[in-house]
Amino acid sequence: MGFSAAWLALREPADHAARDAALLRAAAQAAGPQAVIVDLGCGTGSTIRAFSGHLAAGSVWRLVDNDPELLRHAAEAAPGGVTTHRIDLRDLDLLPLDGASLVTASALLDLCSLDWVERLAARLAEHRLPFYAALSYDGVMHWTPADGADAPVTQAFNRHQVSDKGFGPALGPGATDAMAAALARRGYEVHRADSPWRLGPDQAALQRELVGGIADAADAAGEAQAKAWGGTRAAAAATALCHIGHTDLLALPPDAP
Repeated sequence: MGFSAAWLALREPADHAARDAALLRAAAQAAGPQAVIVDLGCGTGSTIRAFSGHLAAGSVWRLVDNDPELLRHAAEAAPGGVTTHRIDLRDLDLLPLDGASLVTASALLDLCSLDWVERLAARLAEHRLPFYAALSYDGVMHWTPADGADAPVTQAFNRHQVSDKGFGPALGPGATDAMAAALARRGYEVHRADSPWRLGPDQAALQRELVGGIADAADAAGEAQAKAWGGTRAAAAATALCHIGHTDLLALPPDAP
């Protein structure tokens, strides 16, 4: 499982606009005045930039990814102290959690399996760490103007989302529910908020890349209309609107301030 720096750069403005502002502020508060943040699947450092202006000076980032090039990009984005950790995220025992004050992840949970989510919840609870997971896909897509193939393509894409993305059978749209339940069973107070992408003609390049990926996944899942739908949607990107549903989650350990 991996993503290119070009794709991450293209989607970053939409990601930042979509994040629930109140939950982001609460996550920064949960990190505390001397924040030490472990960012899982850090990519090029988009989460660091999303927290800009919300953290006290001197905050430290521990950046975790399996891609050395992405780690380099992310380290360059960190405003203060930073360490990089090239780790296979399937091995959660390797995460640098000692002394941390917050764990974050963005656009990651929906790629992961129930077993992975349960193991991560156990590790978070072991260290009594708050957890902020943004931009988990929730299975909802709407397009304007509508097309008769929208629903079957969405259904096929959602089937594809629960295939193995490198962590075992993925949770896809059920990821936030699974993580919320796993942490609630461990005594966490869980907060959630919608964080949809709302893309217009000014984001036509992102729309075209997005529909291409959706069409490929839906085609792989057996939807016969997927490729034609992708071509139609790509051609209309300069005038179309789309809504791609995501959910943000903030979970606070028992007795957290």
